[in-house]
Amino acid sequence: MARTNAYHHGDLRAACLRAARELLEEDGGAGLSLRAVARRAGVSATAPYRHYADREALVSAVAAEGYRELAEHLAQAHPAPSTPDELAAVAVAYVRFALDHPALFRAMFAEPCDPTSEERVAATNAIHEYVRSVVRTTFPGADAEALSTTVWALVHGLAFLHLDGKLDASTPEAVTTQVTTAVHALSDTAPALDPETRR
Repeated sequence: MARTNAYHHGDLRAACLRAARELLEEDGGAGLSLRAVARRAGVSATAPYRHYADREALVSAVAAEGYRELAEHLAQAHPAPSTPDELAAVAVAYVRFALDHPALFRAMFAEPCDPTSEERVAATNAIHEYVRSVVRTTFPGADAEALSTTVWALVHGLAFLHLDGKLDASTPEAVTTQVTTAVHALSDTAPALDPETRR
């Protein structure tokens, strides 16, 4: 009865998101469907369709929530990184987020998502802009657009290499060392990307 009341109070969307994330953590995306979410949330099989047209729309909503949580996690690592060391700390936080929330992270980046989801697009753009702002501050004079793509690709690749067991993720120290070393290797080459240094 409590769940029915929650639905009538307008909490159906939140209940569906909670149920979707629980299902993701239990068995990845394989068991995630609107019908499974309805069962987990304790509502009728058709109720989730009031908010989500299909599975992709649901995954997009979960992904958007994940992007917001990731942004908060990065800001906690360092609110305004401006040095290679601070950038490395943020990169470590990104990889740790992936390792701590593997199913959510895969849903954010490996699952097909509805490209028309304004919520998801806005959340993704916020992450991208955050990376650009870090690059502008850390590497003034460099091509911020090109370098921000490079930084995100590097850190994101490191996250999946750790998730997929290609790099040692057995201890937090191992992860920190590998990610920090990789970011510093990139920062050592960053001056070559600065148009001022090529003149």
